[in-house]
Amino acid sequence: MMNLHKLWLGLVVWLLAGCTTVMQSTSGPVPLATQAKWAILPMVNNTDTPQAGLSAEAMLEHQLRMHGIQDVAHYPASMTRDSLFEPTERKVTEEAQKWAQDQGVRYGVLGSVEEWRYKVGIDGEPAVGVTIKVLDLSSGQVVWSASGAKSGWSRQALSAVAQNLLTELMAGLRLGAQPQAL
Repeated sequence: MMNLHKLWLGLVVWLLAGCTTVMQSTSGPVPLATQAKWAILPMVNNTDTPQAGLSAEAMLEHQLRMHGIQDVAHYPASMTRDSLFEPTERKVTEEAQKWAQDQGVRYGVLGSVEEWRYKVGIDGEPAVGVTIKVLDLSSGQVVWSASGAKSGWSRQALSAVAQNLLTELMAGLRLGAQPQAL
């Protein structure tokens, strides 16, 4: 009987430990084309953590490749403005979208990082919050978006929690093999 109580307590602690909130929306019944040209566009860093947006961009590129998207471009490094002292994110995002359109990119993946840190306190749990959207650059419309937040155990790496959250968010991205007509 005592082992059953320990098992039950362990299960409850395990379930509460990986707290995640994920919200997704799609705007269209047609899957997005994996064979189309995609680009990683700037992730706006709304945190106090330097280069959190760049870290999220690298993880998103990996996620796209895991989903079978091979033609993934990345906006030029000269457009990077991930800094605490230069709030020019909107201008950079617009420049990156124009760059992607000039390159013949169909879908642009961008968004923002709302949280990317270890919480203050004895345990110092990692916490991540991101919003991702996919733009159809030919129309300028958002064709998929997701937002989520996740915290982990005190001994987990921040990058592991971030990767888990991005995996959960990107699981809702509907993809198809054939490119859509422009």
